[in-house]
Amino acid sequence: MDLQARPMQPRDTRECAAIVAGHPVIGPRYGSKIQCLQAVWSGLLAGEAMRTDVYEEVDGSRIRLCGFGVGVFVSDDFIREIKTQPLHWFGPQLVQRISEGRSPVLADEQVREFNSGQGLNLIVWEACLHSEFEKRTDLFHLMVEAFLRCYRGFLLKEMITSQVESVPRLKWAVDAGGLYWDAKNASYTDSLKGSAEKFIGDPHIVGVTRKLEYGRLGSWVGSLFDYNPPRFGFAPSEQRLLEAALSAERGTDSELGELLGVSLSAIKKLWLSIYRRVTDRRAETLQDFAPSGSHERGKEKRRRLLAYVREHPEELRPVSHAVSKQQRTNPPASKSVRKKTPMKDRVHPNPQEGENR
Repeated sequence: MDLQARPMQPRDTRECAAIVAGHPVIGPRYGSKIQCLQAVWSGLLAGEAMRTDVYEEVDGSRIRLCGFGVGVFVSDDFIREIKTQPLHWFGPQLVQRISEGRSPVLADEQVREFNSGQGLNLIVWEACLHSEFEKRTDLFHLMVEAFLRCYRGFLLKEMITSQVESVPRLKWAVDAGGLYWDAKNASYTDSLKGSAEKFIGDPHIVGVTRKLEYGRLGSWVGSLFDYNPPRFGFAPSEQRLLEAALSAERGTDSELGELLGVSLSAIKKLWLSIYRRVTDRRAETLQDFAPSGSHERGKEKRRRLLAYVREHPEELRPVSHAVSKQQRTNPPASKSVRKKTPMKDRVHPNPQEGENR
């Protein structure tokens, strides 16, 4: 039986909320707020700030939902709030704030602006599995792959993982690169005071910042903080087509049109616009694309383009209108520019020192 991951769809929100409600540890944290969870997720699903995956087991024609992951980009104020004593379960806090019209989740324009400048704060809201799948190691491997695919290419500033329900899940988060948040000293640390059981039994935070990650040896979570600015400035409609083509690489234009809900002629116009943009930018990786002509050469051109954007997911991430316009009009640099903190500005973190915002 195979496992697969895909973005959450509106039809999935009921079952995903039910997984949370039925969880013996996570469900009770929500109390009466659990009744609003599905509606809150449904309302956020179409926005740029919510990123999701559902995990499925495929057995012939039978498909079962095994679990899901939900993350959101939130404001600096909310990050400061949840890291201040006394700590709280932030999943229920998110439900309450959003239900009351005080959402800390970024609006689409804010995601574009912050991803083009100061960086984004990521909170993994929940990552839950059906109880019968909780010991499937292959499913955890899929979750890692899906998580990296979901967030690579964003300009991340801080990442906080979900508040775990078990010691093995805590160990998994820390082995991946997470640090314990010491609210008393307002700092991340790699050493845990007290028992792991006590730590997870109370509201807690495990996370890492870009500044801290630059000062230590790499981890797989740390790789998410590596960032390259996009080079082509694809329009949102072009990004959606490229994402759809990546998820169904052998799909025809007609199938992509059905998936995106647009006409075949619109799909063809988008491909022409994409190829024109790539040609105008003359990226050395793509400059010898075969010109449009024969069907086979056209297929090879698309294959190479998709291979490029798969390795450069920043091309599919939202950027501000000003940055997008600049990318479209300015001549490209001869080589890719890697955006990193200058060596003189890098800080080797001392876990005992506070990282106050």
